[in-house]
Amino acid sequence: MTTSKHKLRQVLVGFLVLVLISVMLRMGIWQLERHAWRQQFNSRVLAQIDQPVLDLNQFPIPGDLWDMEYRKAEVRGVYDYSEEVLLRNQVWVEPGQALPGFHVLTPLIIQGSKQAIYINRGWIPLGDAAPEKRAAYQEIGVQTIRGVIRRPQTTPEIGGIPDPTRIPGQPRLETWNLVNLERLQEQTTLSLLPVYLQQSPDPSWQSLPYRSEPVLEITAGNHIFFAISWFALAAVILYFYGRSLTKKPTAVVGGK
Repeated sequence: MTTSKHKLRQVLVGFLVLVLISVMLRMGIWQLERHAWRQQFNSRVLAQIDQPVLDLNQFPIPGDLWDMEYRKAEVRGVYDYSEEVLLRNQVWVEPGQALPGFHVLTPLIIQGSKQAIYINRGWIPLGDAAPEKRAAYQEIGVQTIRGVIRRPQTTPEIGGIPDPTRIPGQPRLETWNLVNLERLQEQTTLSLLPVYLQQSPDPSWQSLPYRSEPVLEITAGNHIFFAISWFALAAVILYFYGRSLTKKPTAVVGGK
């Protein structure tokens, strides 16, 4: 009976060790994948930020804008405020406080073209979301916008909330969690470019909306260190489990 219990315990411990090692190896591989992604991201961004400013009023407009994320660009045109939307859960950080609010995204009809590009015009306070209050931030007439090309999002980040699905006949969504240009295209007759422009700060512009640059982290990260740590931990567990198998079970002497 004692031998049977010992064998059962060995099977259960072996199964647990197998699960633990599998998880640790997968985590190590995931860290290596993250390292490769980080290297590709760094190379892509560095290649774009060193490029000259792209003129989006040139025709035809380049078809590979998706691959130009983080490149500086300039565009002239007129805003269509009837298609303006808000990006929620945006924070403006000032010394000693973090202010909740929205980013204002307004399509700019490109001068001399039938196409439009959404412009992230910057941050406004939470209490200014109503259309009648946003009207104070309208910029009328032909505008020249300088900014950074950004890719849209179709899925939220881990823990993020997706945008609600708009059913037929439902009014257009004015407040969004993501800059999802595919979804925005469904509720407008404008012909949108596949990217949007994050408007850059201008020393001459001191009022709302507040502009900001994209936050970029061009580093190698700690992915290799974490990968080695996971692999080492798996090796340690495997080593001690192997040592336990070489030990002979202790005989139990009982009885009267």
